[in-house]
Amino acid sequence: MTASATSAKPREVRESVIIRFAGDSGDGIQLTGNQFSAASALAGNDTATFPDYPAEIRAPTGTLFGVSGFQLHFASRDILTPGDRADVLVVMSPAALAVNRKWLKPNGILIANADSFQAKNLKMAGYTENPLEDGSLADFQLFQLDLSRLTNDALQGYGLSAKEVERCKNYFALGLVFWLFERDGGLVEDEIRRKFATKQLLLDANLKVFHAGWDYGENTELFALRYSVPSAKDIAPGTYRSIAGNEAVALGLVAASHRAGLDLFYGSYPITPATDILHTFAGLKEFGVRTFQAEDEIAAICATIGAAYGNQLAVTGTSGPGIALKSEAMGLAVMTELPLVIVNVQRGGPSTGLPTKTEQADLLQVLYGRNGESPMPVLAARSAGDAFESAFEAARIAVKYRVPVVLLTDGAIANGAEPWKIPDVDSLPIIEPNLLDDAAKLNGEPLLPYLRDPETLARPWIKLGTPGLEHRIGGLEKWDKTGHIAYDPQNHHNMVKVRQAKVDGIAAEIPPSHVEGPETGDVLVVTWGSPYGAALTAVRELQAQGLSVAHTNLRWLNPLPPDLHRILQKYRVVLVPEINNGQLVKVLRAAYALDIQQYNRISGLPLSVAELRDAIVNVLPH
Repeated sequence: MTASATSAKPREVRESVIIRFAGDSGDGIQLTGNQFSAASALAGNDTATFPDYPAEIRAPTGTLFGVSGFQLHFASRDILTPGDRADVLVVMSPAALAVNRKWLKPNGILIANADSFQAKNLKMAGYTENPLEDGSLADFQLFQLDLSRLTNDALQGYGLSAKEVERCKNYFALGLVFWLFERDGGLVEDEIRRKFATKQLLLDANLKVFHAGWDYGENTELFALRYSVPSAKDIAPGTYRSIAGNEAVALGLVAASHRAGLDLFYGSYPITPATDILHTFAGLKEFGVRTFQAEDEIAAICATIGAAYGNQLAVTGTSGPGIALKSEAMGLAVMTELPLVIVNVQRGGPSTGLPTKTEQADLLQVLYGRNGESPMPVLAARSAGDAFESAFEAARIAVKYRVPVVLLTDGAIANGAEPWKIPDVDSLPIIEPNLLDDAAKLNGEPLLPYLRDPETLARPWIKLGTPGLEHRIGGLEKWDKTGHIAYDPQNHHNMVKVRQAKVDGIAAEIPPSHVEGPETGDVLVVTWGSPYGAALTAVRELQAQGLSVAHTNLRWLNPLPPDLHRILQKYRVVLVPEINNGQLVKVLRAAYALDIQQYNRISGLPLSVAELRDAIVNVLPH
């Protein structure tokens, strides 16, 4: 079964398509979306995904809050977002339709599992009439499929229970959309064989259903047209794979550990949406990775600090509630001046908040949410692929400056996926840990654990267990150079200033800021984190209309890029869109005393191209 299989039906070529799958939590929506995404990437399309699932592991069937969704944007050109509204919506239930119909474009294709539109399900979704029959969907191209019946027909004679048959219907839908968009089915067939390798009956049944979905599209009169999205032509040559943000973070840190010649220790307590980082690390033991699933967030970071003391590339990961619990130990890492990477995969808050939804509301928390003067470098990834580079950079800075570093991602980056060009590991920068590993290097002088490198202000990273280099560290203030416990007022003042100067000095390593658009003009859009793609797309669309707008994205949030103030002053209006109530705006206003505009929506969803395009137009000077 391949995309090149002959078909009598005509084909329409499109530059890009946005498809959204939606159903109950048990309908296999995430699996369906991921497999269609992988096949699109294999076909050479640029892709961007947005999984949207409930917080409950298995929410009650038929409920609105239990709907799981997956949106994919695939194109024959470079794309930066999973798209605003879908060209195609596939719904498995009335609840899925009720929640997701707002995301379907007018005249978009709506494929509905008609078998599920029964009285009970309609009532649970809030419908008094069947929307498939009452004319309320007239704005869409509606295709009704009896998915449950078709799946049951395909599996006659297999001896499966009714429940087992029902669980196969997502593969029928997947086979149909693979046919509709000329995807190669080999990838799905291989995945079915792997997943059900020890269950031959289920393996055969799911292959049968997947092929039945393909054949249905080819033979039914319901679909008179297929769609083709050619492979992308403007993507740099190289070997690519699809990667999600959490996986990219883990791989970036493993790459950093190898370029530093250090083993990696990851201490973590499972928390959505950061848990997949732990899962990824757990499968990389052959690369010198040790994972520790702690009993709580405090134990996780304290163990990680111990690993840093023991000369590991030490990493801990969590989300906002976990950062709150780790904050005291983060201060300990500041005081001990050990290299540490703290990954914060932001989610909706406060408290438990919206565990599976995205937000950018932890910036002020990681900048200021500790007692005392405890500065930390903070940087943010802008996309799933960029999370690899950002993680590598966080590790490099942590090791070089002997400092804990916070890496910010968010739920949209963590769970979203895109094609990623696999780098040549040997081309990545070497990270020199410069361990103090021989007492002879002291030339007969006493060990001074807080003697600083004149360039970086980093203290020595002493190889644990080396004779003559025995030393202690802790959370009490230290005497400069000797590291002895100190209560002297002037020494405390000096040490606070030195720790701040060390972080400030990292600014010298920040490369010049990239501005896309005119060097001076009407509006500059400044982003950090996941709004990057939507903002840049909106800016490019407005530039094509002749408007004087530009865009820059900040990877570094502490310290800020040294050229940022000069850049901001060149535009009549600076606009900062964020998925929070205006946190970077506060930082920039405080740093530069500029009148900066803000755009904020905090709904647990990524910002869209359309709303940012409107926001930019609204602040254009008259």
